[in-house]
Amino acid sequence: MHRAVRAAAVLAPLLTVTLSPAPASATAPFKGANTAAVQDDFNGDGYRDLVVGAPRAANSGVEKAGAVVVLYGAASSVSTTRRAVITQATSGIPGDPEQWDAFGTAVASADLDRDGYADLLVGTPDETVGDNKSRGSVTVVWGGPGGLQGGATVSPPAGYGGGMTYCGFGMSLATGHMDGDGAPEVAIGSRCEGAAYSGPFTRTGKAVSGYREWRTGEARGVVMGDVNGDGTAERFWMAGPTTGDLRGPVHEESAGGELVKLTNADGHTGQIGDINGDGYGDLVTGIADDDFRMNETGAAHRGGEIQVLYGSAHGITVDQRPTVFHQATAGVPGTAEDGDQFGQSLSLGDVNADGYADVLVGSPSEAVGTRLYAGTAVLLRGSANGLTTATAAGYTQDTASVPGNAENGDQFGAAVHLTDLNRDGKAETVVGIPGENTDGCVWIARGSASGPVLSGSVNLCGKSAGITIRNTQGYFGAALTSPHVSS
Repeated sequence: MHRAVRAAAVLAPLLTVTLSPAPASATAPFKGANTAAVQDDFNGDGYRDLVVGAPRAANSGVEKAGAVVVLYGAASSVSTTRRAVITQATSGIPGDPEQWDAFGTAVASADLDRDGYADLLVGTPDETVGDNKSRGSVTVVWGGPGGLQGGATVSPPAGYGGGMTYCGFGMSLATGHMDGDGAPEVAIGSRCEGAAYSGPFTRTGKAVSGYREWRTGEARGVVMGDVNGDGTAERFWMAGPTTGDLRGPVHEESAGGELVKLTNADGHTGQIGDINGDGYGDLVTGIADDDFRMNETGAAHRGGEIQVLYGSAHGITVDQRPTVFHQATAGVPGTAEDGDQFGQSLSLGDVNADGYADVLVGSPSEAVGTRLYAGTAVLLRGSANGLTTATAAGYTQDTASVPGNAENGDQFGAAVHLTDLNRDGKAETVVGIPGENTDGCVWIARGSASGPVLSGSVNLCGKSAGITIRNTQGYFGAALTSPHVSS
């Protein structure tokens, strides 16, 4: 594919080491890694770090074993010179690289051991465990003053999967605080059933407690966040498409363990943020698969959709009706077409520091002109009145000042992420382009009072970030710490 434009000041020649030194960090962690401002800060220097999954990267000569690259944040944002490349061949990381494992399909972070440094969670849903094909695994990599070093396995609860195969444990990950004790809870999705853990975790990967969430059946997606303003998170399980409900049921689990179905809500993945600035988290869900992709009727709106459920002092009520957005909604950039996958990925963050969370939506199968699966990302703005299409913007690699060119199979928008990497209070816009070239890239545009700044925006690509490519694409940019749908 066309070689993407790169910024010489940002990129550097490929380093030969697997784990390069983290930037100099504070002697003590910055305010603790479980604070919202530094949730992804693995070395405690006060800057968020950017985690990029490359689940098809090769390592130790093994095709598609997978890799994760962490780009350490700084006042000048991230670059490929300050990084850690983590695989199952990295010293201290459990497991062995095997073909088709897809290490890095899902990534998340939280301070699991309460040492003040964020820790990295990596999902490897295609890993075979014993004779259990694609049972899946989850790895935690420990943060510290020198960055990420050493790891452990987070094991499924006893009885998980009931002997079933192809469960895909680790296909989605979520973290939050449900009981107010300062230790995070972790939830892990799969094609079989969910798994939930209460922290803190020991350095062996063992939580204080854990259980199987069997009540929802499949649990492909999971979201955690505070929707009622009490300072603790609620958890939402999403089964994915089921018989009779292709749009996917949504169940809410309270801190007390009660589970209720939100009767009018749908979703396969989602995230929580305060869109209308009222102090309550709002749940945004994505349903990317339409009738065309499902080959059935009753799936998402043509091309895919997102739904918004607003929080309140009473949380999200059982019968609340969501507000729905798709590419046929007035003001949403683009055109709703069969199989676009609008809502395949999404992220919430404040790109202009106005106090309202904005929503970035990926549509990786969108055609750009005649170029199929080139992909697009759409930014919708938060406001006092909720999510709005006013000043909405769409981005492709044919957008002026966006590096590269839209091409067949680029999948711009397969993963998206809004995150403040330079600590200026405005979230950068990050878009994964896993089909770009043989390695894949991420596009990064800094935030500003008027929104993403396209001039000077850059593509950071997998080879420059240290991943290994053999005979297949590395798929760098397929996963970021905001959610996307895994098959």
